[in-house]
Amino acid sequence: MNYIKKILLVIVIIGLVVAAFFANFVYKAMLKPNTAFNNEAAYIFVPTNAKYTEVREQLEPLLEDIESFDDLAEQKKYTTNIKAGRFEIKKGMTNNDIINSIRSKNLPIKVSFNNQSTLEKLAGRISKEIEADSISLLNAMTDKAFLEENKFNEATALGMYLPNSYEFFWNSSAETFRNRMLKEYKRFWTDARIKKAHDIGLSQNQVIALASIVYEESKQASEQPRIAGVYINRLRVGIPLQADPTLKFAAYKLPKYKNTVIKRVLNVHKEIESPYNTYKNRGLPPGLIAMPDISAIKAVLNYEKHKYLYFAADAKRFGFHKFAKTLAQHNVNAREYQRYLSSQGINK
Repeated sequence: MNYIKKILLVIVIIGLVVAAFFANFVYKAMLKPNTAFNNEAAYIFVPTNAKYTEVREQLEPLLEDIESFDDLAEQKKYTTNIKAGRFEIKKGMTNNDIINSIRSKNLPIKVSFNNQSTLEKLAGRISKEIEADSISLLNAMTDKAFLEENKFNEATALGMYLPNSYEFFWNSSAETFRNRMLKEYKRFWTDARIKKAHDIGLSQNQVIALASIVYEESKQASEQPRIAGVYINRLRVGIPLQADPTLKFAAYKLPKYKNTVIKRVLNVHKEIESPYNTYKNRGLPPGLIAMPDISAIKAVLNYEKHKYLYFAADAKRFGFHKFAKTLAQHNVNAREYQRYLSSQGINK
């Protein structure tokens, strides 16, 4: 009888030891806070097709006890079911909290862009925000089948990307980014805006091409509709646009002007052979010269109706312009600004 009692006692003791061990494991693995940083939150970025070792490498400096995390991650089969994305780890989280977060709570990020003058620069900018690299982004942006299907070409493709802030998951692919931008472009072009473009006599691509010129002429949103009105007046009467920003765009494509900054448009620039030279060619250039702000696109669609045919930079109000209805008055305004440039030593 005593023998049986001893056996039972041993069994109870073993049971208590096992229970204590299990309770300790549960506490350490699931209930004990396991963060080692002082900020309110830390973030990890898990690449597409990542292995557990890659996730672990990011987590290790953030956790007090990586081994207990390993144990629970294996128990919960996270080690063989990695999810890509951007994930938050809050201060004081337990291993269980962390696994739940990085397994199912992919957080979006805000992607913002403007003033990207080429698709190459845009691709480089976006590659710093999402997982897709600049090469895959550029390839997606310049895909000929995609461009043709959506009525773009190499000269107009940049116009599809409307500068703004957008939410994306960090692990978005290049195609995901491009397709989302097409969706935003189509959302911008409401029936009302398409009708306005039609009433002006311009296609959507032409509106954005003109907006890029307006935007390069003035960053003042209040003045952009008036400048747009000047260019539309010139288009309607058949006068060349004679837009200085288009000359700079044409010049920068030549080896001679590589890594230079043109501060003053000269007669030599007006002789450049290029479809973007709006002194030599009538009408709009074949595409954008820059990425216009949405304010400039709206300025073209809602251009100011007036009789001005000319404008020149205002030497006394930096960033603004003087407008004229006659060439004689324009020449007076232009000479005033030229004298200002010369007084500042700006000769090229």
